[in-house]
Parts: sequence; C-alpha cells; structure tokens
Amino acid sequence: MRRSLIAAAAAVFVAAAALIAVMIPQPANAASLTRITDFGSNPSNLEMYLYVPDNVAPEPAMVLGIHWCTGSANDFYNGTEWARLADQYGFIVVYPSVTRSSKCWDVASAASLSGTGSDSLGIKSMMDWTIREHNVDTDRIFSTGISSGAMMTNVMLGVYPEVFEAGAAFSGVPYTCFRTTNGSEWNSECSQGRINRTPQQWGDEVRTTNPGYTGPWPRMQIWHGTNDDVLFYQNFQEQIDQWTNVNGTDQAPELSDTPQANWNRTRYGGTGAQAQVEAISLQGVGHNLMANGMAAKALEFFGIDKPVDPTTSPTTGPTDPTTSPTGGPAGGCSAVIKVVSTWNSGWQANVDVTAGSAAITGWTLKWTWPSGQTISSSWNAGVTSSGASVTAEDVGWNGSVAAGQTRTSTWGFIGTGTAATPAVTCTPA
Repeated sequence: MRRSLIAAAAAVFVAAAALIAVMIPQPANAASLTRITDFGSNPSNLEMYLYVPDNVAPEPAMVLGIHWCTGSANDFYNGTEWARLADQYGFIVVYPSVTRSSKCWDVASAASLSGTGSDSLGIKSMMDWTIREHNVDTDRIFSTGISSGAMMTNVMLGVYPEVFEAGAAFSGVPYTCFRTTNGSEWNSECSQGRINRTPQQWGDEVRTTNPGYTGPWPRMQIWHGTNDDVLFYQNFQEQIDQWTNVNGTDQAPELSDTPQANWNRTRYGGTGAQAQVEAISLQGVGHNLMANGMAAKALEFFGIDKPVDPTTSPTTGPTDPTTSPTGGPAGGCSAVIKVVSTWNSGWQANVDVTAGSAAITGWTLKWTWPSGQTISSSWNAGVTSSGASVTAEDVGWNGSVAAGQTRTSTWGFIGTGTAATPAVTCTPA
C-alpha cells in the first residue's frame, strides 16, 4: 500500500513537472545551476545545487527550492519560476536534491523531525555553506516547496525557526504530521487527512522541538487545492491551525478575499502582504499547484520582490563617499513608512530602514502624526507615543543594517485613523 501511494504521488508530479517546464521560460544569461560538494554534514547523502544570478544583490536573500517526490534539483530549477525571479530580484536559490530511491524527502523520521540527522540536517548544512560563501542576509532566508517539498518546508521551519523569516508550502502537511515509528516514509493517516489536532496541539509540536526559543516565529504561506487526492485537502486547515497558533494569532482571519477566480485567500495576524499567515485555497484544483504566477505571490509574501538596480555593481559601492546608493545619508540612516493595506477602521504599514555610507548596529526612529493617527499594535520594534509624537527602537536582532543597504519590512504596525506616511528621522546606534 505504501509503495502504491508513493507511486501515485509520483505519477502526478512526473506529468506536472513536464507541463510546467514547458510553460515557464528559463533565464537566458550566463548564470547556471551549479553542483556544490563538501558543503558540510550530510547524513542522508543529499545533493546540493546553487543558483546565483549574474546581478546578485550585495547582501542577498536566500530561498530554498525543495522538489517533489521523484523530482530533483534540476526538475525544480527547470520546472518553476524561481531562477527567473532570482534574476529579477537578485536573491540566491539553493536547490537540495534527494538521492534515495523514492526521491521523497524524509519528513517522517525522528532524526529529520528534530534536526539531529537525515534530510533536515543536510539541508541546514547547505544553508550554512551558502551564508558563509555568499554573504547572505540572515534576516531574509526563506523556504518553498511542492508536495514532499512543501512537507519539508514545514519541517525546516518547524526545526529551525531562528533561521527562517517565512515559508511557502504548496500542497503540504503540517510539521510532524507524517511522523512514523516503523521506518516508513509514508503516513496514510496524514496523507488522507485523518490526523486532526487542535491548534494548540499543532503549535506545541513546534514549540516542543524548540524549548527556550523566544525569538520571532516564521511566517507561513499555505496553498492547497480542494480536489487534492494525494495529500488531502483537510491538511490545508491543519497547517493553518499550526502556524496561526505558533505565531500567536487566532484562527479568525483578519482578511478574506478572492484575488482571482477560484482563489479564496485568508490572512491571519494582519491584512497586508506579509501577514503572519496567509492561506490560499484553490477551488476545483488537484495536487499540482505550481502554475505560472504563484511563485511571484510567494515572493511578495516573503517581502523580497524589489528589483536589483541594474546600474549598480553588486561587488562595488558608490564612488562618492558622501552618498549612499539607496539614498541614506552618509554615516547615518533613514527610514520610510510604507502603507501595505487599508480598511474601514485602520491600516497596516511596514517600515524600511536604510543605512548610509557606514553600517549601523541599531536605530531609533521618530516622527509626528499629521492628523491624529495612532498605533494600536506593532511588531519587531519598541514603540512609545506621546501625543502625536512617536519613537520606535530596534529590538536587537533587526538593528544591524549594512552600509548603503536597506532592511525591508524591518518592523510594522497597525494604525488607526487615515493612513499616513510622515517624514521619519532616523538616528543610528
């Protein structure tokens, strides 16, 4: 039975990968997929492939692109949009690849689910190698995957929450849902949607793996087709339950809409594009979800959908020492409030902080509201208000900004009154 179920999942994606590869044009430039060996601890003999675009950013974001059962790094590279998006936005893509016969990820063993061995440890070694060798911005690390790769994305965020900013799982299951104790790779109870836990129980699975962790939890974007007959649709809600609970939101969405026909989207913990959890249900769609344009939606959720300036070399800085390529004052910093969504009773904004010609290790922002606005809640900053005056300070982990660089969506808040973007004064630490 287990072999037939794995084969069924494989058949879906063999056909899907061939179709997607035809639909999605690949980059036409000198950059190519490169095999990396000797990247570190690799107990399950995974292969590592890396895509670094020609115009890679000076301190690039990093995305894990994790393939489906029977797939490979080359299949994910050729069959999805991530390399083309990397060319456009300057981030790096790490493509792990399974070598075991099933070509499915280990999302079932105790070793992989704890990060003490197997696939999760091998992928973490790939990430560590890439961070060292390519000056990756460690505040902008993400994971995405399809089917078995979506399950592995849930595992990676569940095991290493301190590493990831966010993930996007296409047709997956919650972290630990596929756990087995008999050595089997396949868990029919989970795949057929028969494991139903409370949000608290799902959240406890993540917290128990990370005792003592007090940092921010990764955000999660969840995609699922209502007609999925490989990893049944019930797993969609179970993932929502897990990641809303982990992130401390309730299970009632702050936003519900239909961004396009047959897409039902809900957002939890916020209404903007970088809400804590975003879930997209696709009416009448089966297991294959990675259609053209979906990766761009995931990139928007990640918050790294800003093109690299083609006129600026990624390896050299500005020639004028009194200016910054991002407009920040020399030796100082600047900040911009960016409204990402509005509704009848309020609005959400993210704040970008830019360093001048010298790196900064912290920041203090001040501004004055023009028309009686207030902040009702905020995240990733210490905020105090006195009348119309607002002061915000970094919370340690998000205080450092490299010279001439912008930390996007450094922190955010929910505002009351009419949305406003007053001028901000930034003082570096």
